Amino acid sequence: MVYLTRKIEFSASHRYDNPAMSAEENKRVFGNCNNPHGHGHNYALEVTVAGEPDPVTGMVLDLKELKEILEREITQRMDHRHLNYEVPELQGQIPTCENISRVIWNLLEPKITQGRLYKVRLYENADLFADVFRNGVKRA
Repeated sequence: MVYLTRKIEFSASHRYDNPAMSAEENKRVFGNCNNPHGHGHNYALEVTVAGEPDPVTGMVLDLKELKEILEREITQRMDHRHLNYEVPELQGQIPTCENISRVIWNLLEPKITQGRLYKVRLYENADLFADVFRNGVKRA
């Protein structure tokens, strides 16, 4: 089994806010992440596909195809967007690193038809990332 990883970057803003909680409770729980105007990040996304290299091409999957999938499904959808308002797949969710990475998994998994999606790792910044594997989300 070979694990192939491609990395992309995108910039987006978001706000942590739970409408079921009071303004005071949101501020207490989410702190500065509850800024009414939102705040932004330069996200780094690593997508890992597992499979056996094709005997003809030597590739687990066509890298051009993976790049096009990431551009279409992630960059065009999330880059320079306010995640709370402009990404329909995040409607009704607090756009935490965990929730965003799970949405990314759900967008990519059916599109990768050669090999299989193994891992999505989304960095919100250098020391915070979330991993999604087939068995769920784990936070680092």
